[in-house]
Amino acid sequence: MPPEVYEQIERECAKYPPKQRQAGIMAALRLAQLHDGGWLRKEMIEHVAEVVGVPAIRAYEVASFYNMYDLKEVGARKLCLCTNLPCALMGAMKTAEQLQKELGIGFGETTPDGRFTLVEGECFGACGAAPVVIENNVRMHEKVTPDKVAELLDGGGD
Repeated sequence: MPPEVYEQIERECAKYPPKQRQAGIMAALRLAQLHDGGWLRKEMIEHVAEVVGVPAIRAYEVASFYNMYDLKEVGARKLCLCTNLPCALMGAMKTAEQLQKELGIGFGETTPDGRFTLVEGECFGACGAAPVVIENNVRMHEKVTPDKVAELLDGGGD
């Protein structure tokens, strides 16, 4: 891990009392993922655990629980569609069908050209904007109905 990433992780962990430094694990994993090609290799998770001061299994539990962490390589544009009840009631399942049809992949898959990865997500807390797609863990697209999928894939969507 480059010194600048290590320093960023140290700054994140310093926000907590010394005995609670492990609370910085989520930020540390996010920083490591950004550095490590957009996904977390087992060795990187273990290294983050060591830096933060937690057992490797705890870091893996966090990394495998949240949608924002990827344990395998993802496409240049990771699209995470919420399929929880409010989004489902607003048509997320039809949006999912359209995304899968246009991309030619299912949930958890990446297009052969490496441009897109499609994942199913949990609630993003934006039920009033359902169905919601989070792109690359950063950009939220609201009210993504099947007729808006093509625009989203072309780089728009808002």
